[in-house]
Amino acid sequence: MNERSSGTQPIRIEQDVVLARQTARKLAQDCGMRLIDLTKLVTAVSELARNTMVYGGGGDMDWQIVEDGLRVGVRLTFRDEGPGIPDLKLAMTDGWTSGGGLGLGLTGAKRLVDDFELDTAPGAGTRVMICKWT
Repeated sequence: MNERSSGTQPIRIEQDVVLARQTARKLAQDCGMRLIDLTKLVTAVSELARNTMVYGGGGDMDWQIVEDGLRVGVRLTFRDEGPGIPDLKLAMTDGWTSGGGLGLGLTGAKRLVDDFELDTAPGAGTRVMICKWT
């Protein structure tokens, strides 16, 4: 897999959540992503960026345009230095939300993308990587 371009978008305040969605939309458009897939990606970004801000105390969204053979994709990694997710099993339960977001929770965001990885530990922050392929 090779990387064509990359960057970082800070997520500290509400406006940064909007900017993260706009960044994801532009990246998806630049890759030629279909509207339905672009919409799924932007929806997942909205949930994850808000989680980064609200529960992680702010962090960053690293973005990359990636290629894998004939496929092109958008890979986004949300990372924070917050308290981590104390009960990952509960957080990954369908329908569970701690409130305030879109109500998708992590499982909803996971269903909207092609690749999803989550790394967290109490006191060690959280890292969520998602990828959507064209």
